[in-house]
Amino acid sequence: MRLKNKVALLTAAAGAGIGQATAMAMAREGASIVLTDAHPKRPFSVAEKIQEETGAECLGMQCDVNDLGQVKAAVRAAEERFGRVDILFNNAGINRLARVEEMTDEVWELVINTCLRGTFYTCRAVLPGMIERRFGRIVNVASIAGHLGLADGQAHYAAAKAGIMALTRCIAAENAPHGITANTIAPGFIYNEFLARIYPEKEISRMLESIPYVRKGTPQDIANIAVFLSSDEGEYLTGQTLCATGGSFMH
Repeated sequence: MRLKNKVALLTAAAGAGIGQATAMAMAREGASIVLTDAHPKRPFSVAEKIQEETGAECLGMQCDVNDLGQVKAAVRAAEERFGRVDILFNNAGINRLARVEEMTDEVWELVINTCLRGTFYTCRAVLPGMIERRFGRIVNVASIAGHLGLADGQAHYAAAKAGIMALTRCIAAENAPHGITANTIAPGFIYNEFLARIYPEKEISRMLESIPYVRKGTPQDIANIAVFLSSDEGEYLTGQTLCATGGSFMH
């Protein structure tokens, strides 16, 4: 019960991967959950599932992080239901593979806005309450793509994820005097079934084979790190990027 009496708001938390695993892990550790997702139905069904399996209070909400009004509404709903937001877990992201010379403005903006602007919107929305209460834990999901030069059509994604790392460091520096920490998790390749819609099978196999550790990473591995960073045990870490890659990238 490392997160007992805490309130956690999570974005993109109703899919098959990191977001849902983290919501479940935080609920099992005692947190009340505000589970948001851009999908019109899944956040409600997943919230019900988490509540049934853990006994934690779990509020489901549709929220597209590109929509400032929806972001503000989600934070307001969390404060009305639970009184505050103690933990923010930013998982919302998207990718559309395209080489730079072929990339349209629409694809660039979709990826940059969902990954980076959405993270900014949610952080900005929760910070006033965290500053007032002099407590907060912000955990943003980036990617090792933000550290790498990639030749597989991910320039926009890499730029957005590098931006998340820099944004998080600035949030950490600005808000450390208020008892607020902000950290980034940069996963390597963490498989879930949705990724087959983005990456060719050959590329998925290549990324899995690049992991030297005895097993491949799972969404639960990232969830475990998020719980640690949100708990009292992780209090003295702030402004950091933790690369969770099974050894495929060491930084």
